[in-house]
Amino acid sequence: MTALPRWMLRHRITLEPYEGDSAYGPVYGPPLEDVPALVAAKIRTVRNAQGREVTSTATLYAGPELECPPGSRITLPDGRTTTAIATARHTAPGLPVPACTEVSCE
Repeated sequence: MTALPRWMLRHRITLEPYEGDSAYGPVYGPPLEDVPALVAAKIRTVRNAQGREVTSTATLYAGPELECPPGSRITLPDGRTTTAIATARHTAPGLPVPACTEVSCE
């Protein structure tokens, strides 16, 4: 199985992985800068980790190795900071389609 071709990942994002909560609010890991992704600014309804329907204003596609837990903070190419709602890994073993990670953002 192949990964999503790098030439398709035209945008660059900054990802701060969510690590949990503290007494002072959410805790994020060190920022990963210049992460290749394809960002689609489209409004759609998705389910969050609790199973509730929420509105996503952007979806990004990245390589299958991307680790982006729900709650991670993401800075999009236009400078807008958003939060990851849900992450899905797309694989198709044995089929000639690329693998990728899809992240729905607030």
